[in-house]
Amino acid sequence: MCRPTYFDVSYAINPWMSPGKPTDPALAIRQWEQLRSLYQWYGHTVDLIEPAPGLPDMVFSANGATVVDDRVLVARFRHEQRGQEADHYRRWFTDHGYPEVHSAEYFNEAEGDCAVVGDTVLAATGFRTDFRAHAELARVLGRQVHSLSLIDPRFYHLDTALTALSDTEVMYYPGAFSEDSVAKLRTLYPDAILADEQDALVFGLNAVSDGLRVFLPKAAEALAKQLRDRGFEPVGVELSELLKAGGSVKCCTLEIRHPDRTPALVTG
Repeated sequence: MCRPTYFDVSYAINPWMSPGKPTDPALAIRQWEQLRSLYQWYGHTVDLIEPAPGLPDMVFSANGATVVDDRVLVARFRHEQRGQEADHYRRWFTDHGYPEVHSAEYFNEAEGDCAVVGDTVLAATGFRTDFRAHAELARVLGRQVHSLSLIDPRFYHLDTALTALSDTEVMYYPGAFSEDSVAKLRTLYPDAILADEQDALVFGLNAVSDGLRVFLPKAAEALAKQLRDRGFEPVGVELSELLKAGGSVKCCTLEIRHPDRTPALVTG
């Protein structure tokens, strides 16, 4: 995670950002601290990367890299306003002794557009990540990759429209995806939890699951009920200030995983 020390909305690179709208950096920090404390309360280790001045979106650490089996694929950002973040994330993983740290060749906004679900990766294209990055993901991470297409600019990253709940379960908002992608998701996850537009618009799907608990925005009440009905424990978090930049729980969280390796494959 990255403390939002320099958080601000000084430019617009997604539909949620309005530079003329005032922000409260102190509130953003308090809300972020609450999320970090909740992770720690539930027994998770939280490593921190130092925030850098001039990079107000660096708090959204999910976009920094994708990590599987200590293999790291560092992001390549589409917008120049975020481009320098990649160097900071690459340096962090190198300094912490990760044996394989690769830099993306194609535009690839990491866990913003990649969801690791068991031995597979769901990877999105449409607004930020280049379709060619999906093959690179499979090669570097050694995982089967299923490609999906996003069609609604409000859901510009996969992590705004889909959450990996366990090694076999997901929840998603169908309206964010192309018809072909919805058909693919229905085939892969016939019992998936489906979010409605209201919960999607409060970033209810920008969530993190540890397989038992799901950390998600408090406002996603209907989604929380569905999670309870499926045996998950929803943990509500208030990140309203960070939502002004188009981010919430998952955006603030880069997950580090250590599952067994499987052969790499890209499905179109």
